[in-house]
Amino acid sequence: MMLAKTMECEIIFHRYPEKMMEGAVRLIGTYYVNKWANEWLKTFKRKPREGLPLLLSAPQPSLLDETQGSENFLDVFGNISRELLELMHYVNKHLKFWQIKAQSAEQDKVRFMMLERGPVAFVRGLKKVVQSFFLESSLTSGLLSAAYSRINERVTMLNTLRKRLAIIIGQVHLQVSKLEEKVDTGRENRRRGESRRVLSQCVIAILVSLNGLEGVYDLPQSDYHGHGDSNESRTIVLEFDRMPDDLMGGINWTDSELQAAIQLLQSNVVKLKEFLSDLVPYYEKPRRLVRYWLHYTGGAVGLAMASVWIVQHSRLGGSDDLGRWIDKAREDSYLFYERRLHQPLTAIKSELFDTFRKRRESSAQLEEVKLASDSLNRMVKEFVMQTSGLEVVSAASEAEMMRIVMSRYEQELVNPVKNLVSGELARALLIQVQKLKLDVEMAMLDLNKILRANEINFAILTFLPAFALFLILGELIRRQLNNKKGAEGRGRTAQMMRRMLMVEVEKGVMTCQIKDDENRGDDVSVEYGMLIYSLDQLHKGVHRAAENSGEWLSLRRDILDLTNPRLPTFYKLAIAERMERVYDCLAPMPSWT
Repeated sequence: MMLAKTMECEIIFHRYPEKMMEGAVRLIGTYYVNKWANEWLKTFKRKPREGLPLLLSAPQPSLLDETQGSENFLDVFGNISRELLELMHYVNKHLKFWQIKAQSAEQDKVRFMMLERGPVAFVRGLKKVVQSFFLESSLTSGLLSAAYSRINERVTMLNTLRKRLAIIIGQVHLQVSKLEEKVDTGRENRRRGESRRVLSQCVIAILVSLNGLEGVYDLPQSDYHGHGDSNESRTIVLEFDRMPDDLMGGINWTDSELQAAIQLLQSNVVKLKEFLSDLVPYYEKPRRLVRYWLHYTGGAVGLAMASVWIVQHSRLGGSDDLGRWIDKAREDSYLFYERRLHQPLTAIKSELFDTFRKRRESSAQLEEVKLASDSLNRMVKEFVMQTSGLEVVSAASEAEMMRIVMSRYEQELVNPVKNLVSGELARALLIQVQKLKLDVEMAMLDLNKILRANEINFAILTFLPAFALFLILGELIRRQLNNKKGAEGRGRTAQMMRRMLMVEVEKGVMTCQIKDDENRGDDVSVEYGMLIYSLDQLHKGVHRAAENSGEWLSLRRDILDLTNPRLPTFYKLAIAERMERVYDCLAPMPSWT
C-alpha cells in the first residue's frame, strides 16, 4: 500500500514537475510578500503616546516586604492615572468645542443650529425660523434661544465632569506623593505594618474621591443629533461598589483586604469608564460628518453627476469616448515618460559614457593639433633663419618671428610674379596655409567641447521639470503618510501649540497657589488635577521633538518636578521659565518679516 502511494507520488511529480514547482514558488512568494507588507504597514501605525508617569517610579523593598500579594499596587495606580487622564482628555476635547461655540457671535450660533447639525436639524431649523417670523417678527430669535440652551447645557455638564475627574486625578498623584514621602522618611525606625497602613490610607483616599462622582446625571432635553426636543426627564445613575464601613474607617488592613480594596478600585474605574462612554455621547460635539454634511452632500451630488457623465461616455452608454480618452491619456503618459524621463536620462548617461570613452579620441586630436603647431613653429624658424639670420631666431619669440614672416610676406607681395619664382613668396604662402590649418583644428576642438557640454545641459533641462514634479508629489505623499497633528508634529504650528501647553502649565501653577492662599480646598484639588492634565498633555506633546533634539531626559525630569505637590510654587515657576528659555522644542521660533 505504501509502495503504491510512493509510486503514485513519484509519477505525479515526474508528470507535473513544473506545476508543483510553480505552486511552491507562488506559496513562498505569497508568504514573504504578506510578511513584508505587514512589516511595512506597522511603520505607519500610530504608537500610543507615553503619558505622565507617577513620582514613585518603583516600589520600595520595605514596602514589598510588608505588603505581600499587593506588589503591583504601583502599576495599578499608574494604570488608573492613565485611564483617568484619557477620560479627562475625552471630556475636555468636547468641552473646548462647546466653549468656543458659547463665545462665538450670534450669527455663528444660528449657523451652527441650522447648518452644522445634519439635514434633519436643518429642516427643523427652517420650521423654527418660519414660526419665529410669524409669532415674534424675528427670524432668528427661536434659534438663538435654542442655541444658548443647548450650548450652556453641554458646557455645564462637561465642566462638572471635568472638575470631578480633575479631583480624582489630583488625589491619585497626591496620594502617591504622600506615599513616596512616607517611604523615604524614617526607613530604619519604621514600625512593623506601617507601610501597609500608609498604602491603605492612599487607597481609602482615592476610593473616597472616586465616590464623589456618584449621583444622578440628567441627559440633555434634546437628543444628540438635534432631532427635536423632549420634555421627558431622562437620567443616568452612577453608583460604585463600596467597601464595608468598618474597613473604610480603619487602616489596619491585612494583605488580603488590601488586595481586595485595590481590585475594588480597579473595578470602579472600569465602571466609571463605561458610564462616561454612555453619558458623554449625549453631550459631545457633532461628528465631522454631521458638521460638514453640506460639503459632503455637495461632493456626493458632484460625484453622482460625474458618474452619470462617465457612464454616458462609456460603452455602457453606447459610446467609445471613454475608451478613446483612456487610450489618449495612456499614450500621452507614455510620451511624457519617454520624452521627459527616459530619453533625457539615456542621453545624459550616453553623453557621460561617451565623454569617458572618447578621451582617447580627444587626446589624439590634441596630439594632431600639437604636431601642426610644432610644424608651424619649425617652418617659421627656418624661414626667419634664412631671411634674417641665426641671431634674430635665438633672440625673438614666436610672436615676433610670426611678425617677421608677415612683414616679409607683405614685401614679397609687391612683385608677386617675380617673387613667386625666385623669391620667398611660396614659402610664406605655405606658412599661411599651415597657420590657417592650425587655427581651424583648434576651433573645431573647442566647438566639439562646447557642443558636447550643451548636449548634456539640454538633456538635464529637459529632465528637470519632470524631476521637480515627481519630487513635489513624493514630498506631498511623504507628508501625508508621516503627518503628525497637534503638538507632536513639526513646524511653527506645533511649536506654538507646545508653547500654549506650557502657558497652561504656568497658569495652573499660579492658580493652585492662589486657591491655596484663599483656603479653598476643593478648588485647590480641581486646579491641581487640571495641572496634572496639562503636564500630561505637555509630556505627550514634547516627547517626540525632545527625543529628536536630545533634550528628553532633562525635560522629562523637569516635568516630573512640576507634578510634585511638595515643591514650592517659586521653584515651579523658575523651572517653567527655564524650560521655555533653554529647551529648543519649547523655545519661540524666529519670525520672518
